[in-house]
Amino acid sequence: MAFYTIRELSKEFEMTPRTLRYYEEIGLLQPTYSESGRRKYSQKDRTRLYLIQRGKHLGFNLQEIKEMINLFTIDRTGEKQLKKTIEYGIQKIEELEQKIKELTLLKKEIVKMKSKFERTLSEMEV
Repeated sequence: MAFYTIRELSKEFEMTPRTLRYYEEIGLLQPTYSESGRRKYSQKDRTRLYLIQRGKHLGFNLQEIKEMINLFTIDRTGEKQLKKTIEYGIQKIEELEQKIKELTLLKKEIVKMKSKFERTLSEMEV
């Protein structure tokens, strides 16, 4: 079985060793330890890191990611994990749609202000 050091994984996933230790603290990773006390990360931990990064990129928080990952441990068919991921995905889509509406309104307001300021400046130059 292949094992990875904290340095190897932090370099591969471009994160600090402190971040890996934090993920261990909150139960996302479960490395074993060598006789000298060094962390040894398994392929399972490496896969989890990939899923954590992907989840964060998609806007999920660590608690949501942990729940989705842990569901696969409970239900090896993956059905519960898929259902929860879909549920969280629907929530993220709704949040994004709301942010898009807010940003669209903000853009309109800025464009309107810019036009007003341009007119004012144009009048000053006459």
